[in-house]
Amino acid sequence: MNTLNRRKFIKLLAGTGAGMSAPGLVNAFSKSPSGRVIIVGGGFGGSTCAKYLRRFDSNLDITLIESSKRFVTCPFSNLVISGMREMDSITQDYAAQSERGVNVVYARVIGVDAALKKVKLDNGKELEYDRLVLSPGIDFKWDEVNGMEAADAETIPHAWQAGNQTTVLRNQLEAMDDGGVVIVAPPKNPFRCPPGPYERVSLIAHYLKQHKPKSKILVLDAKDKFSKQALFMQGWQKLYPGMVEWVAGSEGGRIGEIDVAKRTLYAEFGDAHKGDVVNFIPPHKAGMIAHQAGLTNSDGWCFVNQRTFESSVHKDIHVIGDASIAGAMPKSGFAANSQGKVCAAAIVSSLRGKEMPEPSYVNTCYSLVGPDYGISVAAVYRYSENKGIYSTGGGVSPLDEDADYRQQEARYARGWYDSITMDSFG
Repeated sequence: MNTLNRRKFIKLLAGTGAGMSAPGLVNAFSKSPSGRVIIVGGGFGGSTCAKYLRRFDSNLDITLIESSKRFVTCPFSNLVISGMREMDSITQDYAAQSERGVNVVYARVIGVDAALKKVKLDNGKELEYDRLVLSPGIDFKWDEVNGMEAADAETIPHAWQAGNQTTVLRNQLEAMDDGGVVIVAPPKNPFRCPPGPYERVSLIAHYLKQHKPKSKILVLDAKDKFSKQALFMQGWQKLYPGMVEWVAGSEGGRIGEIDVAKRTLYAEFGDAHKGDVVNFIPPHKAGMIAHQAGLTNSDGWCFVNQRTFESSVHKDIHVIGDASIAGAMPKSGFAANSQGKVCAAAIVSSLRGKEMPEPSYVNTCYSLVGPDYGISVAAVYRYSENKGIYSTGGGVSPLDEDADYRQQEARYARGWYDSITMDSFG
């Protein structure tokens, strides 16, 4: 790592308040009646928040509302797309939540009444809360995409909400003839998992190298730079020479229009790019319920108090994960996990009339360039009233490391996935 060596960073992680699991906090809130907390969304943020709310206060009435009985993680979905894993290996359930006494309701929230503190479900029921946590993830700005709408994702998949879309993209790659062209079009900032599109490019390249070596990948990027760019490009050159071409936004990468039937993307400069498989990732916004609840700004995201994640619009509603504006933190599963813990501590402290512990936050993101070639970025964050959430240290994997180092990072990546899913869903 560049600004903080790995050993020091691991020690720093062990001591951060991002885990919010210090015995003092747990023991301080272990007795007497408390309140009702409803959590909407059972991804990394919502599931973690439910788990740690129960850990911090065993008497809370906690309800987790999720529309699906299974959650497919975006982390490691690129391994499924490339044939390195099966879908079951990245699919989580909510059995552990039920076992710890969280009331899991499988329904979709269709309305929030902030004044009466109620949520309305698609099954006709209404539930009351003292605190509401929204962790709705992302939705897409289809109105900013010329020539394509949500239904067209069956033809040109985004695969940025894991599950069926993951399978659609995987099947298209398997059906493509050798010598075909795969186009990947990452969105503008901000979006979920900044390194994700480039890991996807890498692992699709790995699949093509093994099975369809005459094929090419064209990356048409809305941006002029991307996360871990030098590391990814070094890996592409080493593992997949001549297979990947990346085009920056200002040099013709930004897409102006899409012809879905012809699988053709038209750049703003007018160039037409036809792909045999096209993975177009639309620009992002907060998940739909955040908009319906009136919590979003003109850009489609949610302003929050970055110390507690309470909405800047409605009192006693918290927004965590991808939907929130969280200062320097990226939109990632690990960040959502960290925010879920901080939010849980803030809610329990508030309900008990206690001072909230000083928060800290963390994000770690491993990417696989190949099965035995890993790279990473990580940071620890603090909060101040003037700065909001800001980075206090971290860094990225060094360039020019040998095969053993990259293989070790790949092992860390798999261990990281097992650890974060266990912490969030176990």
